[in-house]
Amino acid sequence: MNKQTLCLVFLSFFVASSYAQLRQNFYQSTCPNVESIVRSAVTKKFQQTFVTVPGTLRLFFHDCFVRGCDASVFLATPNAEKDHPDDQSLAGDGFDTVIKAKAALDSNPNCRNRVSCADILALATRDVIVLAGGPSYSVELGRRDGRISTKASVQHKLPQASFKLDQLNTMFAAHGLSQTDMIALSGAHTLGFSHCGKFSGRIYGKSGIDPTLNRQYALQLRQMCPINVDPRIAINMDPTTPRTFDNAYFQNLQQGRGLFTSDQVLFTDSRSKPTVNQFASSNSAFNQAFITAITKLGRVGVLTGSKGEIRRDCSMPN
Repeated sequence: MNKQTLCLVFLSFFVASSYAQLRQNFYQSTCPNVESIVRSAVTKKFQQTFVTVPGTLRLFFHDCFVRGCDASVFLATPNAEKDHPDDQSLAGDGFDTVIKAKAALDSNPNCRNRVSCADILALATRDVIVLAGGPSYSVELGRRDGRISTKASVQHKLPQASFKLDQLNTMFAAHGLSQTDMIALSGAHTLGFSHCGKFSGRIYGKSGIDPTLNRQYALQLRQMCPINVDPRIAINMDPTTPRTFDNAYFQNLQQGRGLFTSDQVLFTDSRSKPTVNQFASSNSAFNQAFITAITKLGRVGVLTGSKGEIRRDCSMPN
């Protein structure tokens, strides 16, 4: 066995042993009503603003891809993750969803300071998906909160709107996620929005409109995102059902209506196209693949047992 293979075996063992300590009934003896308390708080927040849904889902992804699913994205220490340009666009409503759910848990004497912010975020993510019409699934629990959050740790750790398939696969594979997992998780772009600057190169390129972009859609985008547009203007990622968690994202890709290069490439690249077609034709196939992928995502780099802590305040280490 060569050194590289040995390293991979060790890494696989380390990752597996960490998430093996996660389990669905982790709080059964300490805070048995954790799921209903979080769900109630998330539902209340959802009723105030729909941004709760994409804001929470994106926050979970950004947290897990940097230092693992340890709620380090919440820390408000100097030069923290949230200060990096890739995290500055994270919606405040996502953070607020978790803060409200933690406050609800802390108002229960049995649950006060017993549930990690990382687990609250994982539960809230499942709950917002369900509220938007997506599938329900069991959430593994037992994560601890990280104590470290640095701006530098975000660099080159998150997918960019300009990524091609190989770049996406490499980044996701580093977290034990397959190409199918990556495509399923990309389907979360059926919700949420993007600022014009993220895709302006596709509609105002040197050679005109990106040829992989549906021309009629591109002209609509130009109307919504004129040159020198207010940078705060945001466009729905899914032009057909932007408030419903469904497989319309993949049907849009078939029509050249993927907003980012990293979206449309999933259809234009022959290696990923069959999976896009499968998800476009079957919402249940997409839902099942998404559940598998987001469960695997929730295991990335988790801290368990004596590692990490349970923060009294999600924004500050104890």
